[in-house]
Amino acid sequence: MQIKDITIEELEAIASTWSEPLPIEQTAVWSNYQATIDGRTPWGCIAIEDKSEVIAVVSFTDYATHGYHYLRAHHAPVWAQTPTPELEQAVVQAIRNYVHKRDRHIAFIRMSVKADLPECHPVLSGIPYDRTVIIDLAGDQDDILARMKPRGRRDVRKALRESPATCADETDLALASFAEYHEVMCETGKRDGFTPAPLSDYQDMISMLGPEHCRVFAGRIDGRVVTWSIVTISGTRAVRYYGASRNETMRFHVTDQLVLFECVELGKLGCTDYDMMAIGSDFSPSLMGLNEFKTKFSKEVFEVAPDRDIPIKQAFYGALCSARHVIAARRERKQAKAEQARRNQPR
Repeated sequence: MQIKDITIEELEAIASTWSEPLPIEQTAVWSNYQATIDGRTPWGCIAIEDKSEVIAVVSFTDYATHGYHYLRAHHAPVWAQTPTPELEQAVVQAIRNYVHKRDRHIAFIRMSVKADLPECHPVLSGIPYDRTVIIDLAGDQDDILARMKPRGRRDVRKALRESPATCADETDLALASFAEYHEVMCETGKRDGFTPAPLSDYQDMISMLGPEHCRVFAGRIDGRVVTWSIVTISGTRAVRYYGASRNETMRFHVTDQLVLFECVELGKLGCTDYDMMAIGSDFSPSLMGLNEFKTKFSKEVFEVAPDRDIPIKQAFYGALCSARHVIAARRERKQAKAEQARRNQPR
């Protein structure tokens, strides 16, 4: 097995001969976008060869955080064919050795590994997933509806009958100003318990990727944005990267209406499938809350390789894990105290 450096253009050319679309995170346009983000630097691309045949490719980004560096490969390695666990392990070991020799600053690698290998650890940060829903975009609106679960067809058709929302591709409007869309994301964050990224992060993403690779779809009621999605496009694959909706309009199923609109419009743009990105499972139980909404749009659930950490500096990585456990324990104690104080308040 051999690893060699390649350019991002060579990576795209190699992957273009394979059956699956290249994940957008492994493209040149994404690498250029990442280069604009503080603490992230394109590290380089590699091809993994076996008997002079390329079996996988990877584009890495160097993440500098808290005084150390790690490499991240979003949705990669990208494989020519689905690997066996044995082949995946051999490639993981080869990449780890290669990175260690080339760059002594890297503490660990984070990349997508399907098999639960001894070389891999659960990620230190983030929420990886191993299941997703992919909507088949073939045919017209009725064909797309017919392939949904009965619950999905019911909710979407109810929205088409009763929702007062109007859906549109609003990429140009969002490029001009993302303020109204970000307001909806902040409302969603309060409802679902997460902190949205700054407005500029979303604005930069759609601007840097451009309309060929990134679209913004939205639903409005009386001229006011009530639901929206940022959708990335790479080849024939579309991915629902971000989405948000207002609380008071959820009863109209406006987001269901928007998803169907997106399916039809993405099909017109040449996409053949639409990845809803991430649902919960035993591997990622914290994402179970996404399942009710996303799984109704398709009768199939697809397995994907989740992110895992591959330590290079073993002792240092162990120290990071210990620090993480301490922080998590403190957070749990703080939450427990807050909950106890809430229960002790007079009613």
